[in-house]
Amino acid sequence: MLESLQELDEQVLLALNGLRAPFWDGFMWTVSETWTWVAMYAAILYVVCRNFSWRVAAVAVVAVVAVIVFADQLGASVIRPAVGRLRPSNLENPVSEFVQILNGKRGGRYGFPSCHAANSFGLAFITLLLFRRWGVGVFLLFWATLNSYSRIYLGVHYPGDLVAGMLLGALGAVIVYGLWRWALRSRQVTQWLKCSELDKGLIRHTAPFRHTGWVIAVGGLTIAAVAAWSAVQIL
Repeated sequence: MLESLQELDEQVLLALNGLRAPFWDGFMWTVSETWTWVAMYAAILYVVCRNFSWRVAAVAVVAVVAVIVFADQLGASVIRPAVGRLRPSNLENPVSEFVQILNGKRGGRYGFPSCHAANSFGLAFITLLLFRRWGVGVFLLFWATLNSYSRIYLGVHYPGDLVAGMLLGALGAVIVYGLWRWALRSRQVTQWLKCSELDKGLIRHTAPFRHTGWVIAVGGLTIAAVAAWSAVQIL
């Protein structure tokens, strides 16, 4: 069973990794870079700060960071060494001779689970749970999928690595969001944070989050800018 899944994982990897074009080389390389999305991260922070009072906003930011740290460290420091699955790009892996990479980047030794996927989906899920606005939620899930797929294109992760990373990110989001709701149900905590009625309504989801369109706009413009830059590079 495990061998069949491994074989299927390799077949899907090689099929997707082989779909290449000069435009996508530049596009996927840039999409995979963390710095590319700084403006979108700032837009998420902007939405949080515009909706919550500053104390509750600070707790929300801590919650988002906690999801990413949980997913990243559990994946990189605990699961990867325990599982010991070589990246497809690792020269010790027999499949590496069939995998196409870009700019000589092979990544670290182990790749299961994908921390890129864990962090991306962790951010997408915790944002969806906090905002409860399906438009921004769907966009961020699309972004996380695109970001994760770029790792297959670059040849540094199997599809199974990405699925495991997605589940890890979702787990972190659910745990942290559960702690967020549990803590903010306490009257002592809400009094200490000096929660306004709007804060309480947003926490209970009886009041709608505003300005979430900024995340979609900034994220969409970033994707468009990356696409334009990639097109220029091949002219």
